[in-house]
Amino acid sequence: MNNLSDIIEEFILSTIGDDDTLNLSRNELANFFNVSPSQINYVLSTRFTLDRGYQTESKRGGGGYIVLKKINLDDNLSSIIKSLKPDLDFLTCCYILDNLQKNEIISKNEEDIIKSALSPKALSSPFKTENVTRYNIFKNILINLKNRGN
Repeated sequence: MNNLSDIIEEFILSTIGDDDTLNLSRNELANFFNVSPSQINYVLSTRFTLDRGYQTESKRGGGGYIVLKKINLDDNLSSIIKSLKPDLDFLTCCYILDNLQKNEIISKNEEDIIKSALSPKALSSPFKTENVTRYNIFKNILINLKNRGN
């Protein structure tokens, strides 16, 4: 059974559909699901992030007006590269790779290979350098993908 955050996420995804932008009222959405507006904030801040292919803009007033935008990952690989932190965890890599595959920037086979190369098992080290090593590898992969079209 899905939890409430999953249900809210699915609703937002079905509402945005093939559009690139969705305007939401945080309060209206909270009333619809009978939750507090902070629950809507939680879903937006954890499920609709840059690494998952979304950008959110909050507007003050009017019940917490939010603009949710799907970003074109092919055009925004530079933004993703800049947003990476040296403490890069595997889950963040997986979200980015899933979006790259969904947007047909990489194939499913390429996604699986990169995930295998960046997995905790592949990068395990007794010196706690796994995330930094993952960051360096993944950043270079993304730079290569960005330059592939040029």
